[in-house]
Amino acid sequence: MSIPRPPTTPTPPDQGAGPRYPLVKRPARVIHRLLTGALLLAAATTAVAPPAAAAAPAETRVDVDVRAGLATVGDVALGINHAIWDSQLGTPAVSGLLQDAGVQMVRYPGGSYADIYHWRDHTAPGGYVAPNTDFDTFMAGARATGAQPMIIANYGTGTAQEAADWVRYANITKGYDAKYWTIGNENYGNGHYGSAWEADEHADKSPKEYAATVIAYAQAMKAVDPSIKIGAVLTMPGNWPDGIVGPGDESSWNQEVLTRAGSVIDFADVHWYPGGNTPAETLTKSAHIQEGVNLLRQQIDRYGGQPAGRIGISMTETNVEIGRNTQPGALFLADVYSGLLAQGVFTVHWWNVHNGLGDVSTVAGETDYDDYGLLSSGNCNADGSVCQPPLNTPFAPYHALSLMGDFARTGDRFVGTGTDDALVSIHAVRRANGDVAVLLINKDEAGPRTVKLNYHGFTPAAATPSVSTFANGDDGVTTAAAGTAGTQTLAPYSITLLTLHPARTDAAVPATPAKPSATTTDRTATISWPAGPAGLKYEVYRQNGGVSELLGETTGTSLTVRNLEPGRRYTVNVLARDTAGRLSPSSPPLTFTTGTPATSACTVKLRDTNDWGNGFVGSIDITNNAAAPVNGWTLAFTWPTTWQTVSSGWSATWEQTGRTVRVTSDATLAAGATASAGFVGSYSGPNALPQVFTLNGTVCTSV
Repeated sequence: MSIPRPPTTPTPPDQGAGPRYPLVKRPARVIHRLLTGALLLAAATTAVAPPAAAAAPAETRVDVDVRAGLATVGDVALGINHAIWDSQLGTPAVSGLLQDAGVQMVRYPGGSYADIYHWRDHTAPGGYVAPNTDFDTFMAGARATGAQPMIIANYGTGTAQEAADWVRYANITKGYDAKYWTIGNENYGNGHYGSAWEADEHADKSPKEYAATVIAYAQAMKAVDPSIKIGAVLTMPGNWPDGIVGPGDESSWNQEVLTRAGSVIDFADVHWYPGGNTPAETLTKSAHIQEGVNLLRQQIDRYGGQPAGRIGISMTETNVEIGRNTQPGALFLADVYSGLLAQGVFTVHWWNVHNGLGDVSTVAGETDYDDYGLLSSGNCNADGSVCQPPLNTPFAPYHALSLMGDFARTGDRFVGTGTDDALVSIHAVRRANGDVAVLLINKDEAGPRTVKLNYHGFTPAAATPSVSTFANGDDGVTTAAAGTAGTQTLAPYSITLLTLHPARTDAAVPATPAKPSATTTDRTATISWPAGPAGLKYEVYRQNGGVSELLGETTGTSLTVRNLEPGRRYTVNVLARDTAGRLSPSSPPLTFTTGTPATSACTVKLRDTNDWGNGFVGSIDITNNAAAPVNGWTLAFTWPTTWQTVSSGWSATWEQTGRTVRVTSDATLAAGATASAGFVGSYSGPNALPQVFTLNGTVCTSV
């Protein structure tokens, strides 16, 4: 990823060289029209039976809960990549299209090119640089778009002084106020882990060297402008080389970089290309987001230094493997941008504005050019037999991004949602004026859905809502009043944005409570928050899909919740209600995980002793803390996700049913003794290790 297509014409792919004759699209519809005409002609002379009634669309329940507050949308949420090999960089046509789509951040100078690019003379030795793509041109385009820049400093072949001089030129000389700077791009791809696509002239290619150089860059760059924010390259959990310990390293890339350089960085920069062999498989990958972001946040908080939460997360590249220019790419973009932003990622960027023609195919009846670009490059293959649509024609993901611009606006708060249909995704935001916007994504290529919407903590007005839709094969987004707040019909392979006004607007609701904190044991959590004005009652809700659970209410500023499950992750919000019954917006979310018993009849230690990116060797030590021996034992645990399995095991009998694993042995475990067993585990997403183990039904202490 993050590199342009090799040219298929004598000029670079983004030049749009060669004839720009778009392929004839949707031949199936032409055939349908011909057949329809033939049938009408036949009907004039032949009596035919009336067609059978069409089956009603499948019905789906969705829930929207405004009491379950998630992350707030920032001012750089919607991003896109630009590249110095793109001759359209900064042009009025492109800037206008990006502005219309609501783009708020533009990344430069373009993926892996960043590690060969020298800004002073605008060169990239070994790569192609298009005319009129220098930094000032880029900044003019960013300003025309109304977007902030995300600039990648050259780690691979550059120096800290070169990066500091770039900051000086950008913010002191030119006054661009460029706030966000990342040190390098995908620098773990420098050969240290076996794969080498990223330029790196450092003799030492380890994460230790990268971390040391990040410190030097950060110090030099912030000496010029202390207000800038510095990002370091990390890996997304579940994506290579996550979990792998390279030769000579003490730990994985993320742990090494955060431990050594966490104190000087302001955000972690990750990329995510989740793959998938079919469009349907690709569209399931959004289910990995919550676990992946949570694991990354745990790593940052554990190794990045205090205070926890100081380091933000940016997702500056993502795309799909199949259907890049057609509806799967559009559905993926809307689902993934929403999912990442809801989990607190502060900016999400599509790769790329333009990229070039790849292997042409038909996806869901539409021509797909296998082009990572959001807009057509207008180029042809080598013999001119296949050409893209005219230059800058928007592909389907562009229209999805445009819907995102209407949906997730600066200051909106994502709220909890749920659905009973795996092929329907739902996201929602609450606006400052009390409106609620709901984004519905139907991932079924052939089947429509009748959606029944249920609201919690919000009552919509009775008026017919405004509905914006982008369906398979559409040339753009259409908007009209349609359906009701409680019922909508979703076309196959479509994105629908529903904007709702509240039935009533209270003049003065209580202020939003501040983010709570928690102290936990294995079974309890005491949740606390700062006091508000007198006379308020506080309600504490646990997020549970689209319908939150009321844990309790109090006029105080803390609540102790009991009977929790050991080792389980919980997310809660606090809301304030005044004496008139008016309810505040939800507090920022608090996520905590209960522990395991401080003392128990058993102790279990699980270690990942060797990881290769989609599998690992696990070692489990089981200690009998009781005074009596255990004659035969069963250890049980549950994988946190559905994409984790035990492939094989030893020193005991291993069995997995669903997500639950049972390890049995007829051996005697003496008092104070430790037994060890091992297994090979596999995973196809973020690999969150189990935290809770039971031995013969007793919850053990985990260490």
